[in-house]
Amino acid sequence: MDVGYKSDGHASEKLSQVGFAEYKVAFKMQLYKGFENEYKKRHAAIWPELQQLLKATGVSDYYIFLDEISNNLFAVMTVEDERKLADLPFHPVMQKWWFYMKDIMEANEDNSPVSIPLKQVFYLK
Repeated sequence: MDVGYKSDGHASEKLSQVGFAEYKVAFKMQLYKGFENEYKKRHAAIWPELQQLLKATGVSDYYIFLDEISNNLFAVMTVEDERKLADLPFHPVMQKWWFYMKDIMEANEDNSPVSIPLKQVFYLK
């Protein structure tokens, strides 16, 4: 297992697989207070085209956790190909989702969520 960092700064853990490598990517985001239920509601009704895009990009096992005290969101996902992940921010569906979410969480000028990469410090197989 190799631990590395992708070009977007997200921590990644390279997992050996037959014929290819997968990466674990972890990051945190900030949800505005009072929007916890709205965030859950929007993700419960995630758009089919966004689901298809994420899967086509090689994203799987995508989890988002909420710290109900700080309203920090912690996300972790498995990624098959870093190059495909790097193209994701340029896809119109991803940009549309960011625009849809920007009113309930901290966002950058391009509407993408403010995302802070997390460094892996422990792994138990």
